Amino acid sequence: MKYSIGKRTLILILAVLALAEADAQRSGRRRNPSAPAGNQQEQQQNNNTRPPSGYDPYGGIPIVVDSSDENNTEAKKSLRNDNAFDKSNLTTRTPLPYEHLRWDDALFAEKVWRELDLREKLNQTFRYGGTDDNGSRMFIDILLRAVNSGEVTAFADDRFTTPMSTADVAQLTVGAADTVPQYDVNDINKIVRYVVTKASFDSKSVLKLRIKEEWVFDREASRYFCRILGIAPIQTKYLPNGQEFGSSPMFWVYYPDLRPLLAKNEVYNPKNMGQNRMTWEELFESRMFSSYITKSTLDNSADRTIRQYIKDPILALLEGDNIKEKIFNFEQDLWSY
Repeated sequence: MKYSIGKRTLILILAVLALAEADAQRSGRRRNPSAPAGNQQEQQQNNNTRPPSGYDPYGGIPIVVDSSDENNTEAKKSLRNDNAFDKSNLTTRTPLPYEHLRWDDALFAEKVWRELDLREKLNQTFRYGGTDDNGSRMFIDILLRAVNSGEVTAFADDRFTTPMSTADVAQLTVGAADTVPQYDVNDINKIVRYVVTKASFDSKSVLKLRIKEEWVFDREASRYFCRILGIAPIQTKYLPNGQEFGSSPMFWVYYPDLRPLLAKNEVYNPKNMGQNRMTWEELFESRMFSSYITKSTLDNSADRTIRQYIKDPILALLEGDNIKEKIFNFEQDLWSY
């Protein structure tokens, strides 16, 4: 009996000693509380690589910003009458107000997204590079002038929920800056100055426009009304080998806000002498452009574009024509002969 009690006591003592030794090992691994202060100071000294105040990495060599290649859409007015007739009434033109459509009379309403390929023959007027008192007559330049001057607001989405500042739009139309040293003509090892250049934005690089519109059949007037809601220039992206990678809208402009400005800008039209003085507002309202449908709300519960469920480009164009035919047949089916 005494032997068993002594044995248990010895085992208990050995267990207590083992626990004490384990605690000592754990405490030995812990850092000394007073040690990190010196280590932190040494680490701060090692990481303090900031240059001293007044440091000039270019060694006092002047830096010049070259802005000659930047896109300049500022309008230069003629100091003399550049026409054989009086065009002063053009600056006071205002677009005709839209006819009011009641919600109860909208028997049919579907939104449609279209794309205008400016390389098509019918859309060549969008890329006309002439100038007048309003500046460049190219359509993308008209949009940029309107946005940069604050006449219209640019939006980041086609629902016009997120306004974009002029600085955000400038980032899309100004290339990256590049600093190039300029050497002395007498000493090729001596740098005279550094020239900062920016890649210019070519307005003709915008090859497509996207239009959001709504087709409404008004049962009171018994006719279709097509109202353009927004316009967006499409920026095409390319791979290093020159292959087209994709495209995305640069910004959206609410079309009713843009109408007063379009009514004061003429369209180049050499085909018809009587319509040579047509304005951009008249061109859009007359629908004198070529386009194809890329998306609609007709039978599209998933809110997808045509290319998202039809990969073949030819079949996608045929699907766009099918949507256009369905909208057209809705009006025709209402009549009986």
